Amino acid sequence: MRNRNYRLWAAGALVSNVGTWMQRTAQDWLVLTHLTNHNATAVGTVMALQFGPQLVLLPFTGLAADRLNRRKLLMATQAAMGLLALGLGLLTVSGMAQLWHVYVFALLLGCVAAFDAPARQTFVAELVSETELSNAVALNSTSFNAARMVGPAVAGLVIAATGPGEAFLLNALSFVAVLTSLACLRQGELYPRHGTAGRNKGSLMEGFRYVWRRPDLRALLAMLFLVATFGLNFPIFISTMSVGAFHGGPGQYGLLSSTMAIGSVTGALLAARRAQPRFGLLLVGSAVFGFGCLAAALMPNVVGFGIALVVTGAAAQTLTTSTNGMVQMSTDPALRGRVIAILLAILLGSTPIGAPMVGWVADTFGPRWAMGVAAAAGFGSLAIGLRYLFRHHGLRLRLEGRRLRYSFVPPPP
Repeated sequence: MRNRNYRLWAAGALVSNVGTWMQRTAQDWLVLTHLTNHNATAVGTVMALQFGPQLVLLPFTGLAADRLNRRKLLMATQAAMGLLALGLGLLTVSGMAQLWHVYVFALLLGCVAAFDAPARQTFVAELVSETELSNAVALNSTSFNAARMVGPAVAGLVIAATGPGEAFLLNALSFVAVLTSLACLRQGELYPRHGTAGRNKGSLMEGFRYVWRRPDLRALLAMLFLVATFGLNFPIFISTMSVGAFHGGPGQYGLLSSTMAIGSVTGALLAARRAQPRFGLLLVGSAVFGFGCLAAALMPNVVGFGIALVVTGAAAQTLTTSTNGMVQMSTDPALRGRVIAILLAILLGSTPIGAPMVGWVADTFGPRWAMGVAAAAGFGSLAIGLRYLFRHHGLRLRLEGRRLRYSFVPPPP
């Protein structure tokens, strides 16, 4: 935070992130209670349309982050997302919003966000030195999740007092903050990029080839894919549990979303304290995530469910933040934009696969079974991480008395 450019960016991003979480909460509530009769599948469809472009546009989004001026690209994408929030807000306030309108705006927002996300993640490398990058990435996640703690609670109050449309309008206004911070950055104090993206025909696929040659990156991204696809669908989990299991209103929904964010902020702050993220931390995060989701599914009341969400939020943030930091720090800077685009496509773009499936499980068997699917994803991620350590680092487990011991035997050349 001693860096002026980083302080400006962090302040603007925090305000914008609060607005973003307000819109996400209001959008899910609008679909679940105003435009449908508690249809979780419709919420999953909205999530699929909003995050699907991360996969479809993947070859272009990472390349854009590597080739274009990231600051100017961010100004364009942030302005576009603000206009989309304004449009949906005006439709909702006027009483004209229909389900297909939400689908269209979710798709358009997803297309813009697909270009915004890798540029935003890798732009941090231009704000701080290489030695501060891991801390800056974790602090970015802290800001995002601090907003996640405030935004849904504010959205719940706004929805209860006026309606979801006003939450969309407030989100549109919040983009002024991040645009102002980007305009006020001292460009002469930005850290130059190392390396340039190639312009040959194979440059679009170079990021995929680079990841495929790295067993560690393959394991990291496979673990993230499993958790992101089936485990990080919390708009569905929290909304359906709040309405279906605990029979609450918008205030309870917003409060539960903020409760989970308490754990997320805790996980992000703990990650920010570490100079180097460790692979073993991902194993612990996967295991805690699985047990946290399982506990949440079994809780008989809303208080116990909220406590379980705190634990689950901390574990989920440990997984995502540590994976982001490990990938950024171990990737060739010339390919960083494309590799981060792959990571974000997995983190966000896997939603079109998992959200409709999890929504169907919630509609057919109940929201508690949907949370069980998330728990299984956490345990599956743990299995992938252990397999990588067994195969590439010679991990050996043994029992000594009643205690589990481990050691590493380097594999033969």
